Amino acid sequence: MRQSELFPRTKKEFPKKAESINHRLLVQAGFIDQLMTGSWTLLPLGKRVVYKIENIIREELNKIGCQEILMPLLHPKAIWNETGRWDKADEVMYKLKDTRKKDFALSFTHEEIFLDLVRKHISSYQDLPLALYHFSTKFRNELRARSGILRGREFLMKDLYSIHESEKDLNGFYEEVKNAYLNIFSRIGFKTLVTEAGGGVFTDNITHEFQIIADSGEDTIYYCKSCGWAQNKEIFKGGNKCPSCKKESILKAKSIEVGNIFPFGTYYSERMNVHFTDKNGKRKPVYFGSYGIGTSRAIGAWVEVSHDDSGIIWSPQIAPFDVHLVELPGAKETEKLYKSLIDQGIEVLWDDREVGAGEKLKDADLIGIPIRLVVSEKRGNKIEFKKRSQNKIETLSLDELLKKI
Repeated sequence: MRQSELFPRTKKEFPKKAESINHRLLVQAGFIDQLMTGSWTLLPLGKRVVYKIENIIREELNKIGCQEILMPLLHPKAIWNETGRWDKADEVMYKLKDTRKKDFALSFTHEEIFLDLVRKHISSYQDLPLALYHFSTKFRNELRARSGILRGREFLMKDLYSIHESEKDLNGFYEEVKNAYLNIFSRIGFKTLVTEAGGGVFTDNITHEFQIIADSGEDTIYYCKSCGWAQNKEIFKGGNKCPSCKKESILKAKSIEVGNIFPFGTYYSERMNVHFTDKNGKRKPVYFGSYGIGTSRAIGAWVEVSHDDSGIIWSPQIAPFDVHLVELPGAKETEKLYKSLIDQGIEVLWDDREVGAGEKLKDADLIGIPIRLVVSEKRGNKIEFKKRSQNKIETLSLDELLKKI
C-alpha cells in the first residue's frame, strides 16, 4: 500500500490527556481514534493488526475442533432472567427499552445466548461435545474506562463456548483450550502466565487468566518463576514459598490480562434447561465452559510491553505490514522494488509521500513495522535493511534482500 493513500496521517504529538503508553502511541501512529471515553475506532492500521490476531486464534481453535459462528449483540431480558444475571450483573450491563417498552441488554458476554442456541439443536449424547466461537463487540459499563484501548466500554472479543456430557470431558477440553491459548499468545509474541483467579460475575469456581507482566498493568499477580504457578491477588492467601513446587519464593508483579477461561459445570445449563439424553436414556444437564480473548485489548497490551522512545515495535506475526519501504528523495526504481516484494507475497507499506527524509524515518519508527527498507540516491541500486527491534543497518542487493526476507 502507498502511504500517501493511507488514512489517517500520523500525528506530530500524542494526545495531551493520554495517560497510558498504548493510548499515546496508537493514536499518534494512526492505529486508533477515540470517539468518547471507552469507545474507539479501529483505523486501517489497527484493523490489520486485529485481523492478524484473529487469524492466529482461528487457526489454533480450529485445530481442536471448534467452529466459528456469529451471535447477536442485542439480547432480550428474558434470556438473562433465566440465570438471574439480569440483576446479578446489573453493574456492568447496558440496558435499554425499545418503543414497545420491552427490555433489552447490549452484550457484555454470550453465555446465555450460546445456551439458548444449542438447546434448540441438541438432544442426545451423540450431539456432544460441541464448541462454538465468534468474534464480536462487547459492551461493559466500566466505571472508569482508562488505559487507552486496554479498558473500554465497547471492545472486540473472541469468545468460545463448549458443552459436554460429563465433568471429565469438560475438564479435558478445558486443558486443550488452555494449551491452545498458550500457543496463540506465544505466536503473537507474548510471554504469558496462567494465573488462578476468581470468577467475578461469571462463576463462583476458580478460573484461569492469561497474564503478561507489565509495569503499567492494572492487575497484581503472585507467581513462581521456577514452576510457573501463579495467582491473582483477589484469591492469593499469602505466604513466601511456592505452594506448588515448595522451592522458590513467591514474586509479585503488575500485569495485564489478555485472556480468561471459565469452567461452569452444570450451573447455567440447569437453570436454562439445557439437557441431553445419555447412552442409558437418562436425561442430564450438559457441562459448560467459556473461554475469552480480548482481541482489541491485545493490541494495547502488546504496545505496553513492546515499544521504545521512538514508537511501537510490532512482532512479525501481528504487524500491519511485513515491510516499511521508505523512499528518500532521488531514489530510483522504487516502484520496481515495491512490486518485486509484493510478487513474493510480502505485505509492504510504501512511503511515497513528498515529505522530508527525517519525517519519513521518524514515522517508520513510530509505526513500528518489523523491517524497514530505505532506498535513496546515495545508495544507488543497494537497499538499506534494518529491523525495528535492532540498531544494525545492512546494505543489500535486491537478490540478497529477497533471500533475507
